This record gives sequence, structure tokens and C-alpha cells, in this order.
Amino acid sequence: MNELIMVHGAEPRKILQNIIDEKMPAIMTYLSKGKWHVAKVLPTNLGANCLTVEVIMGERPQPINIEVEQPVGMSIKYGYGKFVFDTTVINLEPAKDAASGGAVVLGLPERVEIIQRRSYFRVSVPKSLKVNVMIWHRCCTDGNRRMSPERYWQGKLIDISAGGLQMAVDVSQEPDFRQRQFVGLRFTPMPYETPLMFSAQVRSVLPTPDGKTVCFGLQMVGLEASAEGRAVLQRICSVAEQYYQINQSSAKQQDFQTTSPI
Repeated sequence: MNELIMVHGAEPRKILQNIIDEKMPAIMTYLSKGKWHVAKVLPTNLGANCLTVEVIMGERPQPINIEVEQPVGMSIKYGYGKFVFDTTVINLEPAKDAASGGAVVLGLPERVEIIQRRSYFRVSVPKSLKVNVMIWHRCCTDGNRRMSPERYWQGKLIDISAGGLQMAVDVSQEPDFRQRQFVGLRFTPMPYETPLMFSAQVRSVLPTPDGKTVCFGLQMVGLEASAEGRAVLQRICSVAEQYYQINQSSAKQQDFQTTSPI
């Protein structure tokens, strides 16, 4: 079973120190003016009660609109899975040179959660299920997290993992989403279950060969930044496991029917 495994106490310090020693980069997610932002950082120093990370400037340098006491989420690929935790900004340090984006001093997390590597393998939606996904521009949600009905598009879920999903939207709906854009998503993974809703970033936009649909590759963002988000992530891991088991069962049944004597 795919699970989030929690480690706490002295173990987080050991994990973070190993990450610093091996110069492993991390992804920091945070909200600014109601929008999710993603920054690549490098953990560089572990203090008594803090963790310092340096902002890595990419090909498209962007300002880090972050404030002291602001909550952030951290995600770090390492070894047999991915470490995720939330913490708070306690200080900001200026850049040492033009090539640096400055440093962010974070509070030391009390606990770190581990997502197993297998949770990041894409699992196709079973053929027996039709999972509709609603997608909308991130600015189209109000304070009650409701969608404006004239501003969302409906598509079909193709596959899913703990890191992202792929969905297809009919071109007749004229979807106008673009790469790097942040969007909102909502779908019910299994009949009669509570819907899942979260934010994601568009990573790819690919029309299908027949020209009838557009496939969007989407990366989930912000789920590691809160206990509520990690609960959603736990459900997504479970959904991927459910789909995998259904697919395996269907494959075995098909093999049995193929090999059974007439």
C-alpha cells in the first residue's frame, strides 16, 4: 500500500543534514497574493532551530515574493522517495552576488513525511471507470472555493500519480490553458467518494493526433504546504494504488479468459 510515512524527533535533522551534505536541491512552494509560486532552492545550513536554503536562479529569474512568518511547503527528492514538510519563514538574507537569489531561513520542521517512490509512477485510469475532471483558471475561485460555472472546462482523467496527472479536454470547449500556468482541479476518483480539489501547474499541452482533444500534463502544487494538503496527497496515493489494483485484476482476468480451454 502507498502511504505517507512520518518521521519526527531527531530523524528530521539527520535527513536534512544528509541532504545538505549531498547538495540535494529542493522545491519550495508558497502563496503570494492568492497565487501559488514555486522556487528551486538548495539547503545549505542546519542550525539549532532553523534551516537555511539558497534560492537557485534559473534561466528565467523571477523575484521571490515571500515574507517573514509566511508558511511554505518543501519537497525534496532523495533516495527511496520524496520528503515533504511545511514550515515558516523566520528570516530573509540578501543575495551575496548577482548570480544568487538570496537565502531564506526556515524554521526547523518538527516532522518530515516520506512519500514512497512507487507513488510517483503514473497509473492509467481503469477502463471500467470514467473520471471527469473540472479545470479552471486559478483566478476563477472565490473566497468559498466555488467555481464560476461559466468559467470552467470539463475533461477526462487519463492517468494519475502522487506528482501529477494527465487529462484530455475536447477541443470544442476551446480550452485556453498554457504551459507554466497555475490552475484549479476537481474530480471524484471513485464513485460515491468525496471529490478531490487542489491546485496544479500546466507542464505540457499536446493535441491528440485526431485533433479532437487536447491533453494537459499537470503537476500538483502546494499540497506539501499544510496538513490539509498532505491529507489530499495521501488520498491521491491511495487512488493511484486503487487504480493499479483494478488494472492488475482486469489484466489477470483477461489472461485467464484468453488461456481458458474452449
